[in-house]
This record gives sequence, C-alpha cells and structure tokens, in this order.
Amino acid sequence: MTVRSKSRARRVLPVHVVLIVVGAVMAVPLLYAVLSGFKSTDQLSSNPVGLPDPWVTSNYTDILASGSFWRLVGSSTLIAVATTVLVVVVSALAAFSFARFAFRGRELLFTLFTMGLMFPFAVAALPLFLLLRSLGLLDNPLGVILPQAAFGLPMTIIILRGFFREIPGELEEAATLDGCGPLGFFWRVLLPMARPALGTVSVLAVVTSWNNFFLPLLVFTDSTWWTIPIGVQQFQGQYSADTARVFAYLVLAMVPALAFYSVAERQLVGGLTAGATKG
Repeated sequence: MTVRSKSRARRVLPVHVVLIVVGAVMAVPLLYAVLSGFKSTDQLSSNPVGLPDPWVTSNYTDILASGSFWRLVGSSTLIAVATTVLVVVVSALAAFSFARFAFRGRELLFTLFTMGLMFPFAVAALPLFLLLRSLGLLDNPLGVILPQAAFGLPMTIIILRGFFREIPGELEEAATLDGCGPLGFFWRVLLPMARPALGTVSVLAVVTSWNNFFLPLLVFTDSTWWTIPIGVQQFQGQYSADTARVFAYLVLAMVPALAFYSVAERQLVGGLTAGATKG
C-alpha cells in the first residue's frame, strides 16, 4: 500500500465508522421490533434480546387478516396521495410565478409564504378546528387533506422556486421563439427538467402526511377515516398487556412507508444532489 493510499484510508476510515454507528443505531431498534413481534409476551419478559423460541407468526397474520388494518392503510394512502398531488400542483405553479415573473410585491408575497414555516400546527389547532366545523369538514378526508396541503406549501414552494430559478433563461427565450407561451414553457420544458425536484417534494409530502397524527386525530371522530398513526395508538391502548402483538402492529404500520421510501429513494437523493449541484 502506497503512502497516498494509507493517507486516504486514514481519512475515509472515520467516515465509515460514523456511518456504521449511525446505521446500527437506526437498524438495531427496527430489528428488535421485528423479532419481538414474533414472540409471545412471556418470551419478551424472559428472553427480551434473544431469538423467538418458538416463532409466533400469529401476531402478524392476525393483523394482516383483519379488515380494520387495511382500512387504515387505505385511508392513509388516499389522504397522502391527495395531499401530495395538491401540494405539488399548487406549489409548482406558485414557484414558477415567483421564479420566472417579475411583479410588484413579489418578494413580499414570497416572504409571507416563508413565514408559514414559523407557525407550528399546534398554534393553529383551535382556530382550524372551528373553521373546519363551520365548513362541515369534520369527519371528512378533505378536512385533513386541505390543511396538510396548506402547511406543506411553504417548504415546497421554497424548494421548487430555488430549482426553477436555476433553469437558464435562454431555454425560455428559445421556447418563446418556437411559439411556446408561459404555460407551455412551464408544462413542456420546466416540469420535465424539474423532475428530480418534484420527486423530492413529493416524497417529503407523502412521508409527512403518512406520519401526521395530530390533525387526523383532531378531524376524525368516526373510525371510518382513521389513519395509521391513530390506529397504532388505538391498538396500543386495546392490547396494552400484549406487548408482542403491539410490536407486530408497529412493524406492519411502518412497512408501507419503508416500502415507498425504498422505491422513491433514488428520486429523493437525485433531487437533493441536483439541488446541491445547482446551488
């Protein structure tokens, strides 16, 4: 091994050690939860860190066979997809206006949007509840979709505006010479080029909606539209004495989000990398 290779190895080794430690910190609790779901509660008490003996698969199969679990998954999926579509469409149009058009009060209006990042949802919970009640949107999925989209707009607009501003103006001039109007340029040129950024904000919107607990709890009193986080809380309260079954439910509740992230990981990393490169 040359001196240069040794020097490079010494620089890279600490990074690898940190990554291994961080990966272990994240993976070990997940692995513990998965294995605990295959145990009985008595096994958890007598052998909390060992392998299940015997493997109790009924903890998982009983949950998968229940219609209530799939109803929660369907409700969460519907709300997450609708929220994401609404956030991306509205934010893309708003970010396009902020990035490519010069009009009076543009920066002031953009600042008002960014101020939305400073207001936590808990501050708006009471007035939002009263507003939704007056509009008749309680126990209605729109009562969750619309507020989630509204709270997701500031961050999404900031991300997309920064990406849109990096698109060369020569492309817009060339599109205009070819007879393409502003909306045509937006639809045919800008959106295809911004696919990594759109993928990034879509992943963030889906994950945020999927993990949202407080807003669905505030809006839904009828169990028909309960989402996964509410279902986890209710299941934990119902089976508080059966810890192993609760672990199984938690693992199954995480699987859809993990599966989506594994599919969208390349798009998310690509969007972040493209944004960093352009910046």
